[in-house]
Amino acid sequence: MKRAAIFVATMALAGALSAQQTGTPTPPPAQPGAAQAGAAQAGAAATTPAVKRPPQAKTQPEYDAYKAAMGSASDPAAMEKASDDFATKYPDSELRVLLYRQTMHSYQSANNADKMMDAGRKVLKIDADDPEALIGVAEVLAERTRDTDLDKDQRLDEAMKLAQHATETVDTDVAAPVGTPQERLDAYKGFLRSSAYSILGTLNFNKDKFAEAEGYFRKSIDALPSQPDPIAVLRLAICLDKQEKYPEALKYSEQAVQLTQDGTNEGKVARSEHSRLVQLTSGSAPAAQPPK
Repeated sequence: MKRAAIFVATMALAGALSAQQTGTPTPPPAQPGAAQAGAAQAGAAATTPAVKRPPQAKTQPEYDAYKAAMGSASDPAAMEKASDDFATKYPDSELRVLLYRQTMHSYQSANNADKMMDAGRKVLKIDADDPEALIGVAEVLAERTRDTDLDKDQRLDEAMKLAQHATETVDTDVAAPVGTPQERLDAYKGFLRSSAYSILGTLNFNKDKFAEAEGYFRKSIDALPSQPDPIAVLRLAICLDKQEKYPEALKYSEQAVQLTQDGTNEGKVARSEHSRLVQLTSGSAPAAQPPK
């Protein structure tokens, strides 16, 4: 899967969040004046988007079973089975989302796109607004759908809807525990936004809608400028090339060369595109048209 190294590094934050998101809290009794306090906060709530609270265990045995299931994270198949077993035993548990999300990440690390998507769908069946699962499923659909697929249009339409919805839920549905450093949370949300916009850019890019794709790839890069998606940068360069915006295309092709390794598919395309643009902007005979 693309951008795997950055994703794994960023998921260190998700792991930290998940580890802190569970417990066995008991709702406190209502305190005198609670109604008045709630009314006083209503005005602020009206202008500030409600943020989902972290998932919680209802009982100590549920929490212990969750911890035991998380112990299988290094083995995707075992993680999937542990998650399914937990969901069967605790069908109403909020922690099912965390387990299936971890299953999704485990399969992504193993480069098993189909199983990653299956796990993501299990998350969305429980929580249709989960931005990580929305992005995970959308990315597989966008990158692994082929022209020969009988359900091609359906798959790509679904990818578009999921990625767009992810951009709408990042601010409200990333549940961080109290005490999470704001800079880490902001970086994680930036990564999610960047990924969602990159998917939307790719979907338009593959339809030869280069102006629309350009806008989404720019948003992807702006969402996480410290760690731009190399594929988004490369495809932005090609979009600009296709629109004959050669000087700016050259700038992004240079960045794409810096962000990719020579010998990889992305690296080869980036270097070919850069060479073509160097020739164009220097007045030499142009090379072949850039690949999609």
